[in-house]
Amino acid sequence: MSEAPEFTRSTAVVATSEGPEYHVDIRAARHALAADEPESEGGADTGPTPVGLLLSAVGSCTAITLRMYAGRKDWPLAGVRVRLGYEKGSDGSARITRRIDLLGEGLADEQRARLMEIADRTPVTRAVTGGIPVVPAGAGIPPQRRETAS
Repeated sequence: MSEAPEFTRSTAVVATSEGPEYHVDIRAARHALAADEPESEGGADTGPTPVGLLLSAVGSCTAITLRMYAGRKDWPLAGVRVRLGYEKGSDGSARITRRIDLLGEGLADEQRARLMEIADRTPVTRAVTGGIPVVPAGAGIPPQRRETAS
């Protein structure tokens, strides 16, 4: 029988929604964000939707990871543009589409191919495709404690 793994928290986020509207105030470390639904869905459109935030997380993690990797290899990557979409199927399924443009001259075909491989292994992409579990608060965050994300 194997031992239970130890977990180390690297990010904490606090999301608060009060009142009749869907607006949510989000604290991630020292950064304030917001989420909402569009007016067509009963929200006030004061921020991106939760799906928009998810796509932003996938896109930003992809861009950052590819820039870091290319930088460590001293490859001539001038920038990364990631375009994402969320599509719902008629059968209730869903998928995220992602287009990655590697910007700059001088990248060899092998380097481009390697960066596209790395894109599928970014931390947020793995979280989304691997199905990281969401566990109850008893697993580490006391329910009565209001914490600022760190």
